[in-house]
Amino acid sequence: MKQKAGVFLAILMLLASIFPFVSAQAEETDPIYERIQQSGELVVGLSADYGPYEFHAEVDGKDTIVGFDVSIAEKIAEDMGVKLKVEELGFDALLGALKTGKIDMVISGMSITEERLQEVDFSDPYYIVQQKVLVRKDDADKFSSTADFNGVPVGAQKQTTQEELAKTEMAGSEVTSLQKVPDLINNLINQKIDAVVLEEPIAEAYVQQSDNVAIAPVEFEQGEKVTAIAISKNTPVLKEHVNESIAEINDNNLLDGYLSDANELMFQEDQSFFQKYLPYYVSGAKYTILLAFVGVLFGMIVGSILALMKLSKNKILRFLSIAYIEYVRGTPLLVQIFIVYFGTGVLGLDLSKLLAGCIAVSLNSGAYVAEIVRAGINAVNKGQTEAARSLGMNQKEAMRYIVFPQAIKNILPALGNEFVTIIKESSVVSVIGVSELIFQTGVVQGASFKPFLPYVIVSLIYFVMTFCISRLLGLAERRLGVND
Repeated sequence: MKQKAGVFLAILMLLASIFPFVSAQAEETDPIYERIQQSGELVVGLSADYGPYEFHAEVDGKDTIVGFDVSIAEKIAEDMGVKLKVEELGFDALLGALKTGKIDMVISGMSITEERLQEVDFSDPYYIVQQKVLVRKDDADKFSSTADFNGVPVGAQKQTTQEELAKTEMAGSEVTSLQKVPDLINNLINQKIDAVVLEEPIAEAYVQQSDNVAIAPVEFEQGEKVTAIAISKNTPVLKEHVNESIAEINDNNLLDGYLSDANELMFQEDQSFFQKYLPYYVSGAKYTILLAFVGVLFGMIVGSILALMKLSKNKILRFLSIAYIEYVRGTPLLVQIFIVYFGTGVLGLDLSKLLAGCIAVSLNSGAYVAEIVRAGINAVNKGQTEAARSLGMNQKEAMRYIVFPQAIKNILPALGNEFVTIIKESSVVSVIGVSELIFQTGVVQGASFKPFLPYVIVSLIYFVMTFCISRLLGLAERRLGVND
């Protein structure tokens, strides 16, 4: 099971307390269902890195999000007489997107928990799955019950049913909790851990893909997991239609066909790894460079304004600048991204994932660039300003024609470092579904079932990008005579 989004729900609840979000209150009405019918579009959120639930595959020569969760979404949209729109996000962002109205429902292998029930509602279950233990093939006969794991290192996803089972039923086990299943598999194959607790279809998929692993005959007392569709509270009409579709799926055993189709798409062998997944890396690199360019460009604008405010004699401007810089530098970029993406939704602004990511990165960069610009201005000899004033220039003209040109030469190396830093730090925006390099790497991991190779490739891509940019910036510095 995928990890819970408790931390981010707490952030969302804080936002909601600051900017009240008006939701449907009347039980007899269902504005979300009415909106779906009026727009003719059902927006379903999912995290497409979790085959066979949802993952990327090539269909008719086109990259497509597929899986049995997608088939369920198509069935519901068809029954409602509307078109399906799939909105891909990081799993941690799904419930936040649902609560702020960016999506209509979540169909992403999500289980019903008490924590989630406090924030959203759930449909009737559409899939009940057992938890299994994946081990190295040579150890398949070594473990036959949960009592065999005393002192054994066991892996599980953080804050999941699997983690709870490992801690409660596998007595004496040494639990290692990681965020991604491919990372757990990588640890298992490399003998860092001896077992991984997984959902049965995920475990079977890895067994089918790799000759190095097998499913141990271990049974859990509380190993049954119920999967359902998350919808907003107070949506009785929408819930009724969803449950009708689920009932038809269950009554006619349609899920077996959906799962069979997903498994066929998961293991296409018509292309080599690089032929199949290179376009993902190319697309991710484009978004990463775009985010870095926009972040530095607008960060420079914001930072210059903040630097001038901090150097101003006006106490209010200085206070505002200092407060902004200290707040942004004192909070994680991840939190800022969630505030921009979900906070604007709470305020009624429907920003795209890419635009929200660009804004968050720009605002974050602006705080750091402000200090770079301020230091560059202070590095210019004050006699330059006095000379400009003696020539009849006012403060604004002196800053524009004398101080700033020299300050730019002083700060160019630091700005180059900021550009390189943003290229790497922009990976955080993957959590809201921006398809930059790290996001695409997760997609490749989920689709290929290769836990290690995708990260080796993306590390090389990052190195090439940062190395080339560093060389180009070095050339620009020499042309401008920065070191003269």
